[in-house]
Amino acid sequence: MRAHLGETSSKPCAMENLSPTQIAQRLVSPRRAGLTPGIEDFSPLADLFAGPPRPAAVLIPMTRVDDQWHLLFIRRTATMIEHSGQVAFPGGRLDHKDKDATAGALREAHEEVGLAPTDVTVLGNLPPILTISNFLITPVVGSFPWPYTFRLAEVEVSRIFTIPLSWLADPANHKIIPRQLPDGLGQVSTVYFEPYDGELLWGVTAKITLILMHAIL
Repeated sequence: MRAHLGETSSKPCAMENLSPTQIAQRLVSPRRAGLTPGIEDFSPLADLFAGPPRPAAVLIPMTRVDDQWHLLFIRRTATMIEHSGQVAFPGGRLDHKDKDATAGALREAHEEVGLAPTDVTVLGNLPPILTISNFLITPVVGSFPWPYTFRLAEVEVSRIFTIPLSWLADPANHKIIPRQLPDGLGQVSTVYFEPYDGELLWGVTAKITLILMHAIL
């Protein structure tokens, strides 16, 4: 299935003046090493996992829509075994052929939505995140041209859409809720954004989004 995403709009703000070069510089700043206040990863629980974490990568696709930065998201199909129906970034487990996380993220984005690796300018990475499902996810940040004609892998992806960076960065649009883990393992913080265009951004993808905001804004 082909999807051609067109115009959308949101109120501009100062962050829209950030160039790709400035974003890349901020991604290597020492401040990116820290998580957003109120968010933790699952590293303290690492000893409870049955084996070493499984390496994975996601692409955080950034693009300029009407002179504003947007992030591209996908919604996974309801038939997926893992994370069915959830909003996510393109990505997945690393393949043995992937030379690194960047290669894996670009491969997955190409397979899932038809975003060609040659159309992506890689701006940098965020620190790897250990999830409660024992994946070690490396978020790779990249920009791509707009508008763009996508080709969806219909078995995996039911929809693609963008959300303005200015909306995501507004504290009024998200909340962090403590969640109790089973078997008395303590609490973790789960990020929930307000619904946007009928989509609910929450969990690890929402966490990665907030970490990106903390790193570049």
